[in-house]
Amino acid sequence: MGERIGTVVRDGLTFDVRDQGPIDGEPVVLLHGFPQDARSWDGVAANLHEAGYRAIAPDQRGYSPRARPRRRRDYRLFHLADDVDALIAQLGAGPVHLVGHDWGAAVAWVLAARRPSAVRTLTAVSVPHPAAFLRSMVTSTQLLKSWYMLAFQLPWIPERLLSVPAVSNAVLRKTGQLPFAAARDVERMGDRPAVRGGLNWYRALPLTDPRSSLGRVEVPTLMVWSDADVAIGRAAVDANPRYVAAPYRLETLGGVSHWIPDEAPDKLADLILAHIAQDRSL
Repeated sequence: MGERIGTVVRDGLTFDVRDQGPIDGEPVVLLHGFPQDARSWDGVAANLHEAGYRAIAPDQRGYSPRARPRRRRDYRLFHLADDVDALIAQLGAGPVHLVGHDWGAAVAWVLAARRPSAVRTLTAVSVPHPAAFLRSMVTSTQLLKSWYMLAFQLPWIPERLLSVPAVSNAVLRKTGQLPFAAARDVERMGDRPAVRGGLNWYRALPLTDPRSSLGRVEVPTLMVWSDADVAIGRAAVDANPRYVAAPYRLETLGGVSHWIPDEAPDKLADLILAHIAQDRSL
């Protein structure tokens, strides 16, 4: 039946992990985005547990207190993907169902492309394949939507601002985050080193070789996007199929903000479970 995982150690970094649900259930690994942590998956995970699945949600690099290297280069996407690969290896349960939201989706895309043997199904929430995202930068208004990615390159100013509760709450609520979830995330953003860790994912982008994240995905893939997302436009999502060489499906949630796991956890869990069931029938 295996053992619960509370931490994963890789390259001297220790990652905190929430491992819940039936210990003998098929593992579903849930990757959070910015500026959240593993708790953002609580609503989805509860539905997965009820369906018999084991949900494993790590606090990723920069978010776990003992996994916050100082150099920007240590937050490049392939490092983030390798962290999750180490978690899957420690599970020792074969390929997993991999789900990621926001930056967690970017990590999931890269891992699925680099290590398809570790991933049985992929569910990307809100954020499309990195190559599709880059393509949309020059073919749509996505560059304007992503202005904050440039602003986050500034030193110390973003973390100082975002660690002020009134500022971070206003930012989250303006983008559609629900009050209870915004309060949860604002509380953790009061820890400035934690905010800096998340910002370093953005700050590592200029140091990243784009070719390291442009591989095609060859595992069954579900993309879940919402039409009230202020950060990701439809053009980025529509470019996805050219980078998936496997069964692919897009589900669009009407009237839902960027924060799908918090705003629509039951619907998202239903989509994940249906995607897993579809894979079994292939």
